[in-house]
Amino acid sequence: MIRLLDILFSLFGLLFSFPFLIVLYLVGLFDTGSPLFRQERVGRNQKPFILVKFRTMKVDTASVASHLASASSITPFGSFLRRTKLDELPQLWNVLKGEMSLVGPRPGLFNQNELTLQRNKLNVFDVRPGITGLAQVNEIDMSTPAKLAEVDKQMIDSLNIKLYFKLILMTVTGSGSGDRVK
Repeated sequence: MIRLLDILFSLFGLLFSFPFLIVLYLVGLFDTGSPLFRQERVGRNQKPFILVKFRTMKVDTASVASHLASASSITPFGSFLRRTKLDELPQLWNVLKGEMSLVGPRPGLFNQNELTLQRNKLNVFDVRPGITGLAQVNEIDMSTPAKLAEVDKQMIDSLNIKLYFKLILMTVTGSGSGDRVK
């Protein structure tokens, strides 16, 4: 049932927001010259996939977890995108393709060994990663791998339609602060 909702919401979201996505893309061209950010992430069953987002940092920023990047790397337009969470919109494509869900554990990077280890212990990789989840709305980021994996597991074990909609609503209405930078 959740996969069906993911397909319907991501398709509707992409179609509805298409004109807005074009505007953000064009503004991003002026901001960084490369408005889309693609990065290999750890997916379901630890299968790699390419996550797509709007770029919020300078093009030459190292490919590390956000909490390890410098705040000076964030562009003014990128700051706006992060604050409004609009940088996440292109991930609806990942959801539509079946690489992600709207709700699930945020996908980590392959170089985040401690996070991968903790999630593997708790079978977090048995589900699709998500755009938002319990950890995100509670401002738990990847800088605390053990805690993040525990909260991810808690969400997975209790996920139902009611919690799915609750987490989406909390995200849309501003709960959580997104990925922190130092």
